[in-house]
Amino acid sequence: MRQMPVERVEVLVVGGGQAGIAMSEHLGRNGVPHLVLERHRIAERWRSERWDSLVANGPAWHDRFPGMTYSGTHAEAFPGKEAVADYFVAYAEKIGAPIRCGVEVTEVRRIAGRPGFRAETSAGIIEATYVVAATGPFQRPIVPPIIPEKAGLAQMHSNAYRNPGALPEGGVLVVGAGSSGAQIAEELLAAGRRVYLSVGPHGRPPRSYRGRDFVWWLGVLGKWDAPAPAPGTEHVTIAVSGANGGHTMDFRRLAAKGAVLLGRAQTFHDGRLTFAPDLADNLRQGDANYLSVLDEADAYVARNGLDLPEDPEARVIGPDPDCVTHPVLALDLADMGITSVIWATGYALDYGWLKVDVFDERGRPKHHRGVSPDPGVCFLGLPWLSRRGSSFIWGVWHDAKHLADHICTQRKYLAYAPSVQDQNPAPSSMAEA
Repeated sequence: MRQMPVERVEVLVVGGGQAGIAMSEHLGRNGVPHLVLERHRIAERWRSERWDSLVANGPAWHDRFPGMTYSGTHAEAFPGKEAVADYFVAYAEKIGAPIRCGVEVTEVRRIAGRPGFRAETSAGIIEATYVVAATGPFQRPIVPPIIPEKAGLAQMHSNAYRNPGALPEGGVLVVGAGSSGAQIAEELLAAGRRVYLSVGPHGRPPRSYRGRDFVWWLGVLGKWDAPAPAPGTEHVTIAVSGANGGHTMDFRRLAAKGAVLLGRAQTFHDGRLTFAPDLADNLRQGDANYLSVLDEADAYVARNGLDLPEDPEARVIGPDPDCVTHPVLALDLADMGITSVIWATGYALDYGWLKVDVFDERGRPKHHRGVSPDPGVCFLGLPWLSRRGSSFIWGVWHDAKHLADHICTQRKYLAYAPSVQDQNPAPSSMAEA
């Protein structure tokens, strides 16, 4: 059987989403030969792993790369998921990114006895001096093993939810109240569904305050550049929405519209699902986070003498609904008419294809600003890679620049060779003659 030739490239970038495209731009600017492999289409997860009405959580002027604005989207608007995916396709074309779609990387190992890595792909073998894992944080959906499949419910992760009409008739339980869970619950309520929402600890920033979007406030207050927290504390669930023009996510308002708020889901037995008695505390913590941003914003306005309109209504927090003052700690799902459960419970990392010793005991990559202990392996697109803004579109772009600079520095070291004069220095007596 004839063996396919081995392709060689200096930098192999795995993943053709926002991280891979940003990496390609900076490598290209530095003249570094590279190849980006994407197993589906460019920015595929935006198209096929999100619900139909999803929009970006930041306005178009902010959630983009520096080199190009959105086409056909107002700067203050929140682009839809297809517009975001189209943006990345257009950007890849603009920079001439060498992306091959439909190619899956199944395994990457270090080559024994010489620098570089050997990648097995669905299109053959590729050898590279450097590998950048740019597959991002949304790799393996997490569905807690609480409700068994035999319970007779339609269960799905939020990445499989599309719209209210695609669900069976009946009530819906949404577990998880970050941006995805909160927005899905809101959409289901608007569609006339009976909605139960399990709310855990979360941050709840204002969508806008005193005429400025919260992304602007986080910028001027220096919060986007907050350093990465201690390992194990990186993920903070944020409830924010750009849907319907953008608004502050208010769980009490959802309850006033008919949603039943619950604490964290715990156990399931004989059709009954139990919940922790932590709902009121979780809401108060979210309120504290919300009010702290308003306080810092007011202090910034006063300190800098800005002429921004006051917004006293933003500080009004409504009364606790009955489901908070008298929390529901157990539900018989059948009795309540609940036929669907949507798990908006996040994602786990999956680097099973990367067979190098750069992971901790939990499978998380060890790195500093994306550079692993093995300088030939880099990671890009992860939350808190270098700062709070790392998993956002513009933050990925800046992290990619840092990694490209690192690779360029490493290339110079590998290319170094002592000159003949340095290798054969003249004797001191001859040098003095």
